[in-house]
Amino acid sequence: MKQILKRLAPHPVLNAARNTYDALRRLPEVPDAYLHPWRRASRERIYGMKGIHLGERCFILGNGPSLKHTDLSKLKDEYTFGMNRIYLVFPELGFTTSYFVSINDLVVEQCAAEIADLPIPKFIAWHANCHFQRFPDDMIFVYTTYTGPKFAYDMTRRVWEGATVTNVALQLAFYMGFEQVILIGVDHDFTSKGRANQTVVSDGDDPNHFDPRYFGKGFRWQLPDLDTSEIGYKLARAAYERAGRQVLDATVGGKLTVFPKVDYATLF
Repeated sequence: MKQILKRLAPHPVLNAARNTYDALRRLPEVPDAYLHPWRRASRERIYGMKGIHLGERCFILGNGPSLKHTDLSKLKDEYTFGMNRIYLVFPELGFTTSYFVSINDLVVEQCAAEIADLPIPKFIAWHANCHFQRFPDDMIFVYTTYTGPKFAYDMTRRVWEGATVTNVALQLAFYMGFEQVILIGVDHDFTSKGRANQTVVSDGDDPNHFDPRYFGKGFRWQLPDLDTSEIGYKLARAAYERAGRQVLDATVGGKLTVFPKVDYATLF
């Protein structure tokens, strides 16, 4: 059916129809996403962060195995975004990232208590709010969705997830005004294979991340959707370049080819 529609309708028409369908699907969640007290407060907090890092640089820490081969001690005085279970490395580092981002329901559900205790500003997907019993002053709920690909310039409104928390972090960094964003630990390569977004249960140590406990035995997680992630990365690169800004990839041995590569050691 999809192939028939592609032959019969021009691409712009199909895109318009798809976007309309996506918007209709999201209608039931819209009232809470804008009117719930936690979301209203979150929007105020996000608005207050617009452009606060204008002209500065930051690092976005992915969670790939390459992070073990990256000297993270150099980041102590840098602005940083950590994601999902990055906090497992905090005791070893002796410091935390500047910001924390998590959007995956399974990660938030199984790690909500640990996330809530992090002493840093936390950006959490609104659809995962049910896993928290309280709304601390440093938590910000972002209205993220799975459909309607676009780069968000206004983080108080809808934000497309782009199949990876890294894409949300890139949009947050842009909104905050960062001039240069450097990716590390974004390996874009997984040992575990299977259908994209399929939920699986780990049967042992995690080989896909920097710590074997990351998605350790018994942890439920979703297999990556690298193709959709790349769509988001390309949207991010275009947005940054149009604004005269830059995203660089300093991941050691990373497989991602969307952003210009840079040697991590040369950045300091």
